[in-house]
Amino acid sequence: MTTLAPPPSQEDARRSHRAGPPADGGVAARARRLFTGPEDDPRWARPALWAILLLATALYAWNLTSITGNTFYDAAVYSGTKSWKAFFFGALDSGSFITVDKPPFALWVMGLSARVFGYGTWQLMLPMVAAGTGSVALLYRSVKRDFGAVAGTISALVLTLTPITVAITRDTNPDPILVLLMMLGAVALLKAVRNGRLMPLVWSAVAIGFAFNTKMMQAYVVLPAFFVVYLWATNVSLGKRIRNLAVATVALVVSSAWWMVIVDLIPASSRPYIGGSTDNTVWDLVIGYNGFGRIFGASSSVGSQGNGASFGGSSGLYRMFNEIMGGQISWLIPFAAIALIAGLVLRGRAPRTDAKRAALLLWGGWFVFHFLTFSLAEGTFHPYYVTAMAPGIAALAGAGGVLLYRAFREGAAAKWAWVLPVAIAASSVWAVVLLQRVSGSGTVYTVAEIVVAVAGAASVLGLLVGRFTKRHRLMGFAALAAIVALLAGPAAYSVSAATSSTNGTNPTAGPSTGGGMGGGGGGMGGAPSGTKSGTKPSGSAPSGTRPSGTGSAPSSSSNSSKSGTQQAGGGMGGGSQVSSEMITYLKKHQDGATWLLAVSTDQTASSIILESGQPVISMGGWSGSDNAMTLAKLKSLVKSGKLHYIIVSSDGGQGTNSAITAWVKAHGTAVKSSAYSTSSSTSSSTSSGLYRLDASDVS
Repeated sequence: MTTLAPPPSQEDARRSHRAGPPADGGVAARARRLFTGPEDDPRWARPALWAILLLATALYAWNLTSITGNTFYDAAVYSGTKSWKAFFFGALDSGSFITVDKPPFALWVMGLSARVFGYGTWQLMLPMVAAGTGSVALLYRSVKRDFGAVAGTISALVLTLTPITVAITRDTNPDPILVLLMMLGAVALLKAVRNGRLMPLVWSAVAIGFAFNTKMMQAYVVLPAFFVVYLWATNVSLGKRIRNLAVATVALVVSSAWWMVIVDLIPASSRPYIGGSTDNTVWDLVIGYNGFGRIFGASSSVGSQGNGASFGGSSGLYRMFNEIMGGQISWLIPFAAIALIAGLVLRGRAPRTDAKRAALLLWGGWFVFHFLTFSLAEGTFHPYYVTAMAPGIAALAGAGGVLLYRAFREGAAAKWAWVLPVAIAASSVWAVVLLQRVSGSGTVYTVAEIVVAVAGAASVLGLLVGRFTKRHRLMGFAALAAIVALLAGPAAYSVSAATSSTNGTNPTAGPSTGGGMGGGGGGMGGAPSGTKSGTKPSGSAPSGTRPSGTGSAPSSSSNSSKSGTQQAGGGMGGGSQVSSEMITYLKKHQDGATWLLAVSTDQTASSIILESGQPVISMGGWSGSDNAMTLAKLKSLVKSGKLHYIIVSSDGGQGTNSAITAWVKAHGTAVKSSAYSTSSSTSSSTSSGLYRLDASDVS
């Protein structure tokens, strides 16, 4: 069968021929090719790539300084700029009382940026924008290598315009870093398949290991596809393939586990509590809260089966198409699925080591394994997780689409030649359905619906007429119309995500279409039930100006900061308002304590950390149910003068929380609201839930 790209051997021969630049202008020639591309590329290819990368950067960075990120991670990054200990452990506070509920690699990337350029919005967002744009460039290069410039360009454009990818890249959740690392692993894996060498495979494993240290088990979703593709398609003996995979597995384990092993070997008294765990170990976090709990619904820190599923709708094969998820990721799923099946059939008689089939298997496996994992997961699930599925869909849209177009145009494999118009029609109809769901939400969606309908119909009709009349130019225009039809809907959602404010803890693109719940712990963490979609995260966002050396915090920019309060969570700190006036009072009376205050949950603590610039203890982690604070530990902190103030709720909590609440009320001194509030309506007897404790209060 005729293919779009020359066989690898011919490609390698041409590259070898171009290896030596002209002696009279080698540097200039290389610089020119950076912008114009290799000599055998179409003239439009490299300019098109630069245009797509510029578009991606614009979408991800538009109005950058106004972005309100996830305050949970923002606070941890800020704390890491104040303490290298907090930096290494990924602690929420610079006093290193408790960690966030994810490994710290993404925090390290943002933290290094903040240490170099100063702490602020653009400094935290810079690595995210770079990661998002870098993923687009990597996908282009990988798909182009096997399927040609047209396929690479389409794939890069599809990934750029994936709505949920735009939304999450404009945030400080770790997912853009995760996707970039997984992309690096995929590119290295395909290189290892082509040349049979060990080191590209090892580097692929190392990339996935660092992805594990970004979001733990989610990084391993692609591993089955990686193993199968390498074992099947690599052009070396079976014994060598097995040996290489064994070595790469060792590299994977080492690069994944090194941080976990170091942390778990350090005595608990010398490190922060591991947020999200039940026994203060990273291992429990891996297999529980961030592992099997995500799949089967039993979360080690949240505890109830199915908790959080409503963020993305009920589990099941329809989840990716429901009213919450459909507009985020599903636009090209019908096309990608059809292209995968048909593409594998069209390459069915190729040799075992066929590079195109290997690439289809890799990207198809990437797509299928993510689809099944996200669809069937019964644990906490947020819409933005599915950005990890986007590269697979995008690669299949580009590579599979080009294969189908060539088959349709040349009449190869006659019974499969007609799959292309069917795939275009299916995805166009589905796009109209998705846009119908949001009809009335804005002119841009109405226009997109009309464009999809007209361009989709014109594409299918043009392909059929062109095929029967042998008018290849007409088929080419029809293919361009198909690209317009399939990307008009995602483009409308992506522009919306780039130009409007989003929920920093649960970002989504486009208009609200259902019962998705906002909030969340970032990463793969969950939020307390009842958090509404679209609300701003409590507390302040980084301002873009560097805090002074005296420890002043970034100025507030979120709604809650403008109102001057942060709502404390349930349990030990539930029901209390932490106002700016209270924070000023606490800083004035901190009296040398390490921590400004102890509150119930990460949400409240992170807000106060960002406003005050001081360490704040989260006693219960993200959900409020972590056993990070015990009565004995609290007494020790108070007796040593490291903590003076604590907020407790009026109704107490459960278990240890109740014991702490009872002890604080019995031995602490209640601070009345009138002590710090200037409001004339504040009564001197009004309780704020705030208590002062000194060493003398500990018996």
